[in-house]
Amino acid sequence: MSVRHLSTAAAAAVLAVVVCAAPAAAQVAVAAEKDDGSGRGPAMAASIVALIGVVLGGLALARKLGSGLSGPVASVVASAAGIVIGAVALAGSDDVGSGSGRGGAIVALLLGVVGLALGGLALAKARRAVSA
Repeated sequence: MSVRHLSTAAAAAVLAVVVCAAPAAAQVAVAAEKDDGSGRGPAMAASIVALIGVVLGGLALARKLGSGLSGPVASVVASAAGIVIGAVALAGSDDVGSGSGRGGAIVALLLGVVGLALGGLALAKARRAVSA
């Protein structure tokens, strides 16, 4: 399997996870009104998805994913998904340290912004390479 097919499959998988996980994360965030630590799941999922976006952005910026646009696009999609899921988890959380996932949601938002920046830089670099 070539790198181009692998990165396209990764982008499709991330998109499928976002479509399936966002409603579930919203439901868990709304249902987690008690302070028993059950809000950590969506925040952790958001952090993992955003971290995947950062890693894909770094690899795309270093051109380890090939010279196409699929690597940077996958990074931007994963980072945006991490931001969305993190925002939903942050909206349904209490104070930091209560076990509701606020700290993880904040980390997910920060990682998502870093992933968007790396993916955007890699996308600009790839577009310059394609047009030249």
